[in-house]
Amino acid sequence: MLKLAVITGFLSRTKDRFHEYNEPIDLEGKFSLLNQIDGYSGVEIVYPYEVNDAKATRSLLDKYNLGVAAINVNVKSEPEFRNGGLTSNDERIRAKAVGLIKSAKDFAAAVGADKVTCCPLGDGYEFAFQYDYARAWKYLVEGFGEAGTYRPEIPLYIEYKPSETRGRCFIDSAAKTLCLLNDIKCPQMGVTLDFGHSMYGNENPAEAVTLLAESPYKYYIHINDNDGKWDWDYFCGTKHYLEYVEFLYYLKKYGYEDYLTSDTSPTRWDIRGTFEANSRLSNKIWHHLDQINCEEFARLMDHGDYLETWKFIESNLFGLT
Repeated sequence: MLKLAVITGFLSRTKDRFHEYNEPIDLEGKFSLLNQIDGYSGVEIVYPYEVNDAKATRSLLDKYNLGVAAINVNVKSEPEFRNGGLTSNDERIRAKAVGLIKSAKDFAAAVGADKVTCCPLGDGYEFAFQYDYARAWKYLVEGFGEAGTYRPEIPLYIEYKPSETRGRCFIDSAAKTLCLLNDIKCPQMGVTLDFGHSMYGNENPAEAVTLLAESPYKYYIHINDNDGKWDWDYFCGTKHYLEYVEFLYYLKKYGYEDYLTSDTSPTRWDIRGTFEANSRLSNKIWHHLDQINCEEFARLMDHGDYLETWKFIESNLFGLT
């Protein structure tokens, strides 16, 4: 079985610009609900807005026998971060953003988490001539570098996203995130790869896995799907089934053993059913990849005749005979 987790904010009320979905429940209610969903053993929890009491959180984790996939530190919701936290031209705001990440590492250590992940969504721009790009990059290197080297036993992972809350985020691709880590030069850092962010950012998620796996840095995975136009957080395989199979193929090839964390929003669909769909499909694909002749698959890919590769896909991945 795969190690699966859920970002627990999706187990309660969510909303978009026009509607609210599902009922609000407290942290214990979320953990209790997750215990009723087949296939899951971990949680990714948001600090400091969803959790801030380490002792109480640890007690609930023990009560419901849950591991911590990651502590997700929020550096976008504070009013000061509307125009950027880590890239603000105000040194005090940048210091507050770095301080939040450090505090999240303290919290992670206290609850027994092995990583902190941060998606700097407030750091970006909308228009031409809005930012000094070199200075913004310098601030990202300095800020993430300071936070990354603090408590190095708790690695800091940077999650990239093409846009939201900014029209364009500064850290918007796997390659750019690796460039940032190469400039920081802190080996105790990594990248959070979200399948949907990669897909709507016009990447190939499987290729992004390869870039990360061949780099010196760690990586951690969020799973979902979308239409390639926006980050809808649909459940897995609903829009890009074959790309998701290829994504899992390369995760398996590189021996990925960390959590696959559902960054998936149930909205109009049953919460339990949505996350069980992620678990069910991901595990079926993962186990099916053990049953196919991967040596023959690799030989066909290397040979370069895609029509022959496609025949293999038809019979072995689609089950069409």
